[in-house]
Amino acid sequence: MPRTKGGVVARRRRNKTLKLAKGYFGSKHTLYKTAHEQVMKSLRYAYRDRKVNKRNFRKLWIVRINAASRANGLSYSQLMHGLKLANIDINRKMLADLAVNDSVTFTSLCESAKVALAK
Repeated sequence: MPRTKGGVVARRRRNKTLKLAKGYFGSKHTLYKTAHEQVMKSLRYAYRDRKVNKRNFRKLWIVRINAASRANGLSYSQLMHGLKLANIDINRKMLADLAVNDSVTFTSLCESAKVALAK
């Protein structure tokens, strides 16, 4: 049986890679080999940084909560411990949003944490 050539399939595969490499600098968007290497590396970066992004947002929320809780006379760790003792189950994303946008509610949460810590 004669050998089949890759023709259309191989060209489509290469064009798909080159399309992903659009906008890259230098030969990384024109030459298939360098484009393929860069696309593979970029996909690894994208996978890794989706995890890093979650870490960065958690750090940001903690910084915001800490700043707002210190304005109410508590440290971040005291606030979180007080909320846990008061059986108030609220995540850091919502706490940070309250700290920035609704200071009255955040202050009431701080007060309930202080009461729970005093017991």
